[in-house]
Amino acid sequence: MTDSVILDVWCELQCPDCLAALDDVRALRARYGDRLDIRLRHFPLEKHKHAFAAAQAAEEAVEQGQGWPYVEAVLARTAELGERGEPVLLDAARELGLDVEEFDTALIDGRHILIVDADQAEGKAIGVTGTPTYVIGGERLDGGKSQDGLRARIEEIADRLLRTDTP
Repeated sequence: MTDSVILDVWCELQCPDCLAALDDVRALRARYGDRLDIRLRHFPLEKHKHAFAAAQAAEEAVEQGQGWPYVEAVLARTAELGERGEPVLLDAARELGLDVEEFDTALIDGRHILIVDADQAEGKAIGVTGTPTYVIGGERLDGGKSQDGLRARIEEIADRLLRTDTP
């Protein structure tokens, strides 16, 4: 029996579909708790001008201990991020009580670029083409076109993996 299962969520913080997927992520977190390790993986899309900066800012939020709350705060502002850009990223950090000056510095010095680049390269290597995309138990589930049935499929895989060590 496996103690926990990893669910990689390939996400882009300017993506309205990723915003819609938050309800599924929250439900999965509520159902499985610590038995499902939900990991944010960055896949900024070229069509969204501020997605790469948002991914870097999310990594700074992780450094400051508020990764998922920050991701949720930024996703709630996808339209505003498209209109106003980086000030939205700083506003979200400020509202969560994070060190906004450190966010600003991180966006300037690029300290998190390698993490974002590595995620994006890995995503491309495994066939991620859009967001959200989930990977659990070696299976890739693409939510970029439709999220219908994805949470149920993730639950099926998680339940199976949590019951046994064999896929």
